Amino acid sequence: MVGAGPAGLLLGLLLARSGVRVTVLEKHPDFLRDFRGDTVHPSTLDVLDELGLADRVAELPGRRVRELTASYADGTFRVADFTRLRVAHPYVLFLPQWDLLEMLAAAAAEYPGFTLLRSHEVTDLLFDAADGPARGVVARSAAGRRVEVRARLVVAADGRRSAVRAALVRAGRGLPLREFGAPMDVLWFRVPRWPEDPEGLAARIGAGRLLIMIDRGHYWQTAYVIPKDGREAVLAAGLDALRATVIELAPWLRGRVGAVADWDDVSFLEVRVDRLRRWHSPGVLLIGDAAHAMSPVGGVGINLAVQDAVAAARMLAEPLRAGAGAAELTPVLARLQRRRMVPTMGTQLLQRWAARGVIGPTLRADVPVRAPSAVRLMDRLPFLRGLPARLVGVGLLPERVPPAARPRTAPQQVPTAP
Repeated sequence: MVGAGPAGLLLGLLLARSGVRVTVLEKHPDFLRDFRGDTVHPSTLDVLDELGLADRVAELPGRRVRELTASYADGTFRVADFTRLRVAHPYVLFLPQWDLLEMLAAAAAEYPGFTLLRSHEVTDLLFDAADGPARGVVARSAAGRRVEVRARLVVAADGRRSAVRAALVRAGRGLPLREFGAPMDVLWFRVPRWPEDPEGLAARIGAGRLLIMIDRGHYWQTAYVIPKDGREAVLAAGLDALRATVIELAPWLRGRVGAVADWDDVSFLEVRVDRLRRWHSPGVLLIGDAAHAMSPVGGVGINLAVQDAVAAARMLAEPLRAGAGAAELTPVLARLQRRRMVPTMGTQLLQRWAARGVIGPTLRADVPVRAPSAVRLMDRLPFLRGLPARLVGVGLLPERVPPAARPRTAPQQVPTAP
């Protein structure tokens, strides 16, 4: 498993519980990286419940958000209500991702078949023959030492800049990629939140400006959406102009935007939307952003990656336990892609529609933006607010944890065969 993000660690845990030996490689020594995706959706919370991790999740410093509002020139409107979902967790949990990852790593470490190698950066794939399947990975340790990890299957869960994907290209086995345009990029920063501030998840829409504010309890995690390739223009305008825009869209933050003291406090996200036409090569599977980079619209990237991992565990555990090699695994990987391609394509289609129909026109507007009729209708008819909540919070094809990976009274002993 390459990449100890939510998908990589969750798949490692699921397979280790199912009796499969797993090694996860993570290039960093820890998970402490700011402005990672912190959104944990209801369907992901259901997966954690099925894993018996609900109590551990409850101990983490999360913030529950139950409603999304959008503020236009003509008022503030409610557009999504997660309490209308008939699920065990009718809310979105905003949780520092490093806490979630440490919890998953600790849970997986309870199983003797699980190994996490921190500070091991994957640099290449191993092939025993020029035309043969991948047989593992080459990594560089923190000390600069070459490390080879051999495996019957390499799973790339290492994000949109996947080292595994790059290694396939170098080996002449590059997978065809379909790219979709995106009209925006995003600047992330934090602003202090006071108790009397509004609660929840809020979009603030102005003339050519869009601010997304995530209630994290003691601060607002803030996304300033800018036109595609507009970063240099924002930098040229200066930090004072950015602060002024925040105050214009969220006046109650006056006096607090000084917390954004310099550009080091601002993180840049280049928005990409793409997907591989094929997610696998002999001996290799790609999941999550390594297979399909998602737009930040809806914050659903983590949820899609988690669902990929759950489906992969369900379909791969038995053949891996039985010792299947690359040839036997290939049709399984193809079936897995066919299943997960449906929600991926559907979600990306909705994200592209939102980008073209809502975000793009907003960023091009030179006059105050009034609420579209669809937004007004959702505010007026409460039951309609359940539809966007379901699309964001549950998704198009939620997966269930396989029985073999559900909790047992004691960790299962893992066979010693590789």
